[in-house]
Amino acid sequence: MMILLTSFIVSIALLASPAVATPADEAALIERHGLAEAETRVRERADWRALRKVVVVDMEPGRLEWLQQGLPPEVQIVGARSEDEALERIADADALIGFCSEALLDRGVNLAWVQLLVAGVEGCVDLPQMRAREPLLTNMQRVTGPVIAEHVMALTLALARGLPDYQRAQAEGRWDRQAPAQELISLEGRRLLVVGLGGIGVEVARRAHTFGMEVHAVRASRAEGPDFVTRVVLPEGLEAEIAEADIVVNALPLTAETRGQFDRAIFERMPSHALFINVGRGGTVVTEDLVAALDQGLIGGAGIDVTDPSPLPSDHPLWRAPNTIVTPHVAARSDLGFAVRWEVVRANLRRYLEGERMLSVVDFERGY
Repeated sequence: MMILLTSFIVSIALLASPAVATPADEAALIERHGLAEAETRVRERADWRALRKVVVVDMEPGRLEWLQQGLPPEVQIVGARSEDEALERIADADALIGFCSEALLDRGVNLAWVQLLVAGVEGCVDLPQMRAREPLLTNMQRVTGPVIAEHVMALTLALARGLPDYQRAQAEGRWDRQAPAQELISLEGRRLLVVGLGGIGVEVARRAHTFGMEVHAVRASRAEGPDFVTRVVLPEGLEAEIAEADIVVNALPLTAETRGQFDRAIFERMPSHALFINVGRGGTVVTEDLVAALDQGLIGGAGIDVTDPSPLPSDHPLWRAPNTIVTPHVAARSDLGFAVRWEVVRANLRRYLEGERMLSVVDFERGY
């Protein structure tokens, strides 16, 4: 599914910065966001070649010129404001920056590199053209982790303190100190379980620890984590951990293994007071089972930023589920705009041209 990113607010400070980042700039970027460098240099790939034409889709005003500055004259940065414009220019392009779609890959048969401006890649890696050619694919892993983690804490606090019910009472001009159906709770000393200890999950864990919570986590790669996480288990430990959690945060990517991970069986194992927060992917949750769990009191409430289906239809019962907050996939939005994402693009563009180790390379087998 095509993802169009629309942002017309230009970061004046960033556009005024040097167009070619120094090694120190890139080192600071990597350190600040915990970005991962590829283990091997991109020049070691069989399909690596000098870039001649790079199509950039849906860029902010001024970004085209900003990216072009400092590049070799033989490298042409071509902008496109829409997918239709991109389709007109993609046939002889070597690289695509922006988003991924079946139509673009059909016509862009020479693409050696695709740089996404989002973290989610499930709409790209599963396309048959991607699977057949497997060009280099890079994304925005970890870049939006801090902002999304703040959204997680906002949803958690709102539910813990009964804000949805108080908001309804306010709209009716009703002074009702007993408005929340659920008991108000304190977060200190509670156990928060992060399912998916990646870039987002680590930032959630960091903030929950600051609130005095005991943080546990589930991750697929290894049973290790930062020192502010008390316990980390592999996926087979999920059921045992979820039975003891007060707040469960789903930060999973969508893969064959995680699709439908949160189903009725999982919700039945959660304590009846537990809150469920989803900022991972909508497809990792069986939505009908979530609605039933909320309606039947199997869990205490939910804060949902990603849904399946998406957008959520206006008549969907999740909108009306008890003690539930639904936000329309906006957890990554903030006043920071896309400035950091464009820094990553600039760094990767330089690295590709020079054949160096790329940032945030997607593993086709893992799906993220």
